[in-house]
Amino acid sequence: MKQTKKTTKREVTLDGLLTVGMLETGLHAEFMCCEDVVLESVVTRCKVQVMRDGNMYLTELPKRVKNKPMLREDNSSLTLGRDGKYYFRFVLGEELADALPELLCREAWLISRKFINERLCAGKEVEE
Repeated sequence: MKQTKKTTKREVTLDGLLTVGMLETGLHAEFMCCEDVVLESVVTRCKVQVMRDGNMYLTELPKRVKNKPMLREDNSSLTLGRDGKYYFRFVLGEELADALPELLCREAWLISRKFINERLCAGKEVEE
């Protein structure tokens, strides 16, 4: 079971030197702190806005919510998206490319049978 960590909102104001420019890698910005502080290291995806007056705003982007598979086979899975659509995902390595048509048909058939059986067990009608 995953443990969730509750943190309280805490703001830290730092003085430093912000260099905004293009690096060799094509990335922007560099911040050098002028104070002695101890902070927890954080790696995150965020939105950065650098305003004309020199202010910079960092906003952390929300974590991506992945759909959990309803049904699984060796190389495929069936999920129900948040948009109400079913998604069938099939992944196969290049070394098995010759067997792709048979494996795709077999696993799609197996997942469709499991799906129909689950719907019948739940008391829902399935149109054939």
